[in-house]
Amino acid sequence: MTAAKPHYAAVDLGAETGRVVVGAVDDDGIELREVHRFPNRPVRLPDGLHWNVLGIFSDVIAGLERASAEIGGPLASVGVDSWGVDYGLFDVDGRLLGNPYHYRDARTDGERERYAQFVSPQRQYEVTGTAQMPINTLYQLAAHARAERTLERAHTLLMIPDIMHYWLCGVQAAEFTNASTTGMLGSDGRWAAELLAAAGVPQHILRAPLEAATPLGRTRPALGLGARAHGLRVVVPATHDTACAVLAAPLHLTPAGEICAFISSGTWSLLGVELEQPIRSEAARDAGFTNERGVGGSVRFLRNIMGLWLVQECRRAWHRDGADYSYDELTARAATIPTPGLAIDVDDPALLHPADMTAAIRAQLGPAGGDAAGDPVALTRAIFEGLALQYRRSIADAERLADVRVGAIAIVGGGARNALLCQLAADACGRIVYAGPPEASATGNILVQAAADRAVHGLAELRAFARATARPRAFEPNASVGIDWAARMAAVDAHRRAETAPPATAPAGPQPNRQRMRRHV
Repeated sequence: MTAAKPHYAAVDLGAETGRVVVGAVDDDGIELREVHRFPNRPVRLPDGLHWNVLGIFSDVIAGLERASAEIGGPLASVGVDSWGVDYGLFDVDGRLLGNPYHYRDARTDGERERYAQFVSPQRQYEVTGTAQMPINTLYQLAAHARAERTLERAHTLLMIPDIMHYWLCGVQAAEFTNASTTGMLGSDGRWAAELLAAAGVPQHILRAPLEAATPLGRTRPALGLGARAHGLRVVVPATHDTACAVLAAPLHLTPAGEICAFISSGTWSLLGVELEQPIRSEAARDAGFTNERGVGGSVRFLRNIMGLWLVQECRRAWHRDGADYSYDELTARAATIPTPGLAIDVDDPALLHPADMTAAIRAQLGPAGGDAAGDPVALTRAIFEGLALQYRRSIADAERLADVRVGAIAIVGGGARNALLCQLAADACGRIVYAGPPEASATGNILVQAAADRAVHGLAELRAFARATARPRAFEPNASVGIDWAARMAAVDAHRRAETAPPATAPAGPQPNRQRMRRHV
């Protein structure tokens, strides 16, 4: 890379790793280079599970210094994207009031049901179009208000990317794509006062959301950045990583009259379709679909599915038992074995934050798991098949609820590198899968910064630049793999019915609400 053309730094924060990517945009498309990658490890303290935001910010600064050195000249701007729902609180002097909680912290267990006593799930969905998941910011804040006094001292609430932007340039701001993951943003684009009041959240702590591509300011001199990164312009991209990823997805690869669904595959699998208007029907709410803001006023109508987190957590459990397996090794070996024949319900609420993921999966499978549930390679394969099975269900539901015909599926993000998962997705869904780009979030982030720099204009042109660079790999469905997907679906449905059924000896009269939890980040 040379400094002859504008270069943008994308800070892309994931739940397991973060990275700083430098990109340049010209008539030939987008040129990307990863200059810094770092682990993002949560910290368990006596009061719960937290993000180490100070460590994250330190790595952001290190990445910006490397980025400017890589190109041998000044950067045009920097923007940060990350996962949704999590937040930090700041006092009137701009000081952070404690490390932000991790969305998998158990403090929100049961909070959704408690909140429903004040505002019904139907009313919440009518106002926001957001699926009711226990990790939603709304429920996190309701738990926060009940357990701690820091909310009373808070002057500002900032989402994770907003925190990074604030520390970089001194401006406190919110942005629409991440705000739409909170369960607190109304479909009219304003914070829902009714829902905030019921949770005990003072509305004054929330900033009015900005549109993506809004410049915020310049990096602070006190950060000590080198001369090439000094005074760097800070631009709000689409701060939710899924919004960035879908912007870069090859959604154009479908026949006339059909659309391409997307799967942003990483720690989570976010599967859906891009629409012009939200869908807030009771059927959509009951199916666990959510409506998120995208770039250019688009809507991502999606379901959040448990993703590669399942394998990540299994690896941690195996490591504790003295066995180390790399992700690539497990995937490669899993591709060489026949199906274990296990029907895993990957969206079982018991898999959200178990102490031991392998034990939680074995408990779900019961005797049906047999020896395969204890074999790391077979269990990895079964997890991938379980994900593909849920993709099949979700594609059918998206078609029904949005009244569209899905002709292809675009898988972007880290999961696009997993050929086994992509092939299983094609087989289970009976549709061609286009895999890539794996660096979709960073690509979308850089495209939005380029739009702020007037290097590109409008959603159509942004996508045209993404297409010029993306070279997705195609996976055709293979009907001869020996998996009866319909039978697998029936087995998972039977498990769900058993989990939600009232006890056989339950007393007469009203029973507690045992509706399954729906998840979305």
